[in-house]
Amino acid sequence: MTTAKRVLCEQRLRHIPAQFSWIDQRLVFEGHLARCDAHAAALYLLLVIVADAQGLSYWGDARVMRMLSTTNARLARAREDLLRLGLIAYERPLYQVLALDAPAPLSQAPVAASSPPPSSATAAPVASGTPPGVDHEAIRARLAQVRARLTGSA
Repeated sequence: MTTAKRVLCEQRLRHIPAQFSWIDQRLVFEGHLARCDAHAAALYLLLVIVADAQGLSYWGDARVMRMLSTTNARLARAREDLLRLGLIAYERPLYQVLALDAPAPLSQAPVAASSPPPSSATAAPVASGTPPGVDHEAIRARLAQVRARLTGSA
């Protein structure tokens, strides 16, 4: 049985604002997000939000660390992951969010060292081919925190 889509709250229907950023759905459907740990995914979300139409932004490390409540070492690792995965280009202080290409082979996917694989009882369904050790709940929780900080609701 399929669920019919319908607007749930007409009063809060989204409209495209003048300062609009988009997140390409291929991040999920082509497995790009599954190849990132929570810190890299949070950095990518921030960069997508603050980038101009060409994907460019020049936020400094101190500001990015403050926004993401992270350390210099974690930021550096997240940036390296995104560079390795071909999701961004970086020349201090300039970031560029890149157009998505075909995903990298799963053998290149990072595995979060501090996060055990989610148990099958609590794990959300994910696409096959997801590398072991990717904690999707942690990614979702961190992205929600970043969104809250960026919208000022935290």
